[in-house]
Amino acid sequence: MFSRLFGKKKKTESEYAHLPLPEKADWSVLKADMHSHFLPGIDDGAQTPEDTVVLLQGMADMGYTDIITTPHVMIDHHPNTTATITAALETARELVTRHNINIKLRAAAEYYMDDHFDHLLKTEKLLTIKDNLVLVEYSMMYEPPRLAQTLFEMRTSGYHPIIAHPERYTFMHRTPDKYQELKDRGCLLQLNLLSLTGYYGQHIKAVADMLLEKGLYDYCGSDAHHERHIAALNKLAISPDYHRVANYPFRNPALVS
Repeated sequence: MFSRLFGKKKKTESEYAHLPLPEKADWSVLKADMHSHFLPGIDDGAQTPEDTVVLLQGMADMGYTDIITTPHVMIDHHPNTTATITAALETARELVTRHNINIKLRAAAEYYMDDHFDHLLKTEKLLTIKDNLVLVEYSMMYEPPRLAQTLFEMRTSGYHPIIAHPERYTFMHRTPDKYQELKDRGCLLQLNLLSLTGYYGQHIKAVADMLLEKGLYDYCGSDAHHERHIAALNKLAISPDYHRVANYPFRNPALVS
């Protein structure tokens, strides 16, 4: 199905079959992670300071040097603000220092595109990944009625949208041309590394494989919330898919502070 929809594969695992698999998980080729949920107690990620320490140490152990963590801003479930995120970031930075975790920590947000986001766009300065880059997400099941208009308003407001984990929006699987439409609208696309592991299901992995092979991704992120995600990332880093990520021109290294 997906080969018919997306065309002939450009990159296959066989192209990297001659390369040895890493003996130890090492994502230092990416340097920076730009999608995660590590601030304690403000969304569905780290719930306690202890969680934050474990997760950040896990990322440092895998070779990441910079983390731009992105708590949810979702009015119905995680009504974070710049103030709540900044306060939690200070707590997390104190933990990094106290526990000697060798990582640079910053915070932005993962904005859910709804009416509240439209209001924020008009009234507040958004938290950015770097410069004018803003991470956004929307319903997995249905296209937001104002998606095109909101993306246009983001661009005219000076922001450059990064669409989080596009492979997970199941409504787009029926109309795969929408991925190219997002690119044509000036959006950047972010792969969830966990999608390549089959963590969200083989259907999602198949779409992620195709988008990767078509060269439509710009960034990749862990989207890590808890220790199970860290374990899955460690496993991915010693699998054949590692070389597909390591040899792809992701823009993550440019995010290093």
